[in-house]
Amino acid sequence: MKNVGRNYVRDILRELSVTPWRAALWWRGKPISAGEFIYSVTSAAQILDRRSSELSGRGRDRTVVGLLTVTNTPATLILRYAANLIGAIVVHLQTANAVDPLDRISTDARRGILSATDATFLAVDKEHLALGRELCAGLSAAPHLVGLGALGNDVLDLTDILDLNADGGGGPGDAPDIEVNPNAPATVTYTSGTTGLPKGVTVSFGVRQMAVTGLPKDARTVYLSTLPLSHTSGAVADMALVSGGTVVLHEGFDPAEALAAVEAHRVSRMTVSPPQLYMLLDQATAGVFDLSSLRTLTYSGCPASPTRLAEAVKVFGDVLAQTYGTTEVGPISELSPADHHDASLLATAGRPTAAEVRIRDPYDYRELPSGEVGEVCVRSPYAMLGYWGAPELTARTIRDGWLHTGDLGCLDERGYVHLQGRLADVIKTKGIKVHPSAVEKALLAHPDVVQAAVFGVADEDQVEHVHAAVVLREGAATTADQLRGHVSRELSPNHAPAEVRYYAEIPLGHTGKPDKAALRADAWDRR
Repeated sequence: MKNVGRNYVRDILRELSVTPWRAALWWRGKPISAGEFIYSVTSAAQILDRRSSELSGRGRDRTVVGLLTVTNTPATLILRYAANLIGAIVVHLQTANAVDPLDRISTDARRGILSATDATFLAVDKEHLALGRELCAGLSAAPHLVGLGALGNDVLDLTDILDLNADGGGGPGDAPDIEVNPNAPATVTYTSGTTGLPKGVTVSFGVRQMAVTGLPKDARTVYLSTLPLSHTSGAVADMALVSGGTVVLHEGFDPAEALAAVEAHRVSRMTVSPPQLYMLLDQATAGVFDLSSLRTLTYSGCPASPTRLAEAVKVFGDVLAQTYGTTEVGPISELSPADHHDASLLATAGRPTAAEVRIRDPYDYRELPSGEVGEVCVRSPYAMLGYWGAPELTARTIRDGWLHTGDLGCLDERGYVHLQGRLADVIKTKGIKVHPSAVEKALLAHPDVVQAAVFGVADEDQVEHVHAAVVLREGAATTADQLRGHVSRELSPNHAPAEVRYYAEIPLGHTGKPDKAALRADAWDRR
């Protein structure tokens, strides 16, 4: 593998040291200079390195740091970089975002994760100090609490460099110079577990190293991060910083605040989910914002409405890019800005980029020809090492070097990916299999529908029915029967939702996707 012995964090710090006076981060309206950021990372790394060496029975190559902080804050980046700089494994325990603050991994699940990963340290901020203490209290071999600042006598202050009689710090040269094995785990990101037990996606140092080469060096890069830094947004932040750019951190997503930040900070790059893109579109249409600095507006996470994408091209210009990927395998395909001018491509997920894609029958695994729907299987240098502590699940997911995504789709004759939903989400009703994404696309093609989420709900006899959550355009009065008729004409009567329920806004999960578990629970409660 390339980059043997290199550490992506050191590359980031080296680039930041070139111009230590400039703003590396913006947070809550205040800049954090590159020099300040370097000092915070290297100081924390020195203390973690020394303290981990003092702990008996744990080698440096297996130091594990659980990370429990408010997402999209400087602490999240500083603590990950500090831990990875000394070769430690970072385990993300916080997946919630202000998009949906209630969507969190449970306390019991987090305690199980700390136990399963044999965490050496648990890094917390003041907002999670009480929870951190609660988690440690329930473990026989509890990790040591650490944090940035004086949080209590039981919490090691990673800013108190003098406490360890350190001889300075503040630059990459002062940081521990530890080579890393590119095949060693760097980060573990746990899913929220809404459809089962949380799964720890383990990514290697080699993959993180490759990711920081994704953008050319460009000091004009300003990345606005509103999605969780524990997921793809964290990798994009890494790329922005190593390119010589700046990261603007928002703790949640608000369309007006996001567009105001684009204007104020001259943001050149941002990533959102499709529902968030629609909110940006509506806000930009209603207000006046200077968006001339924006060069790339990436949307990903779930299918998008071709109608709304066409509107977005008119408002934002040639900046839209769709990325299809997963936490397990990274980027798979991309719909380029130029592709957005071809109406026939707006319902696709673009063409494969760094990944090799095959469509296989989900039952006998044979490769399917163009046009036939099957499971999307991917071979990519960005693929995960596996699921932490779950070799059987890993073996079911990665077979002969191919990662089985669980997504349904097909490749057309031009090589574009067409997604048809998830294997696990297929609704079996009236003797046919209904793909929720197909119904969502049909609903979104209606001129009065601005958002839609489709899911299955089983009745008392365990018979599944198609349900739809819909947000109508302001002032629209389209009825549920009219929408059912529209879907019947677009697809078939069997695809028409048995129930259509209107929402002012569709609840979103932590990554900005519609929270179908919450919608399904709401449907049960209403019944």
